[in-house]
Amino acid sequence: MKVLIIEDERGMALEMEDFLIKAGYLCDLAFTAKQARLFMEEGPYDFILLDLGLPDKDGLQVLEEAKKICHEASYIILTARGKLEDRIKGLDLGADDYLPKPFSLLELQSRMQAISRRKSGLKDNLVSLGDFTINFSNRIALFEATDVGLSKKEFDLLSYMVLNKNRPLTRMQLSEHIWGSFTDDDYDSNYIDVHIKNIRKKMTEYGPADWLQTIRGIGYKIKL
Repeated sequence: MKVLIIEDERGMALEMEDFLIKAGYLCDLAFTAKQARLFMEEGPYDFILLDLGLPDKDGLQVLEEAKKICHEASYIILTARGKLEDRIKGLDLGADDYLPKPFSLLELQSRMQAISRRKSGLKDNLVSLGDFTINFSNRIALFEATDVGLSKKEFDLLSYMVLNKNRPLTRMQLSEHIWGSFTDDDYDSNYIDVHIKNIRKKMTEYGPADWLQTIRGIGYKIKL
């Protein structure tokens, strides 16, 4: 998943970036509202983590503008502001959550996972796919108690499709969210096809995986 971190405290921004990259996210950093807008216009993003105390524009104004550009993204406000009216206004403008500074990076990740589950209609970190179980917390796919052995990128691809279950996803969409943005010159749909083939091969060694469907001329989807 792609995350835009909008935070003018460079140390904190870099710390968040390092943590989220290790957790499997793709991250871009913006230290000003102007930089953030340039990134958002290139989008799309799954999450935008927004500090309200930016040097060139009030964060609530940035949030209001961002919702018009990246309307499908989930927004978490990160700020030292403690005023109730700021929190209420942020939520009224469309933020999905509010995390006051200082905060634990583990709590940030937990809240991001909760938002993803809620938007996907999932109740917890375990999702059943036929005879398989996807464990989002431990980042493994299981057949009964056996780890199927997906690679990091294979799990990223499968979990993103699960979070968008029953929705056809193009190869370009999957590439952008798993590998980052591609230009027309370096985009190669074979990246996705090879990984889907590997996922199917590993899964079918244990049981049927007919929930992973190919949508001819479009891409792939998880049918639940």
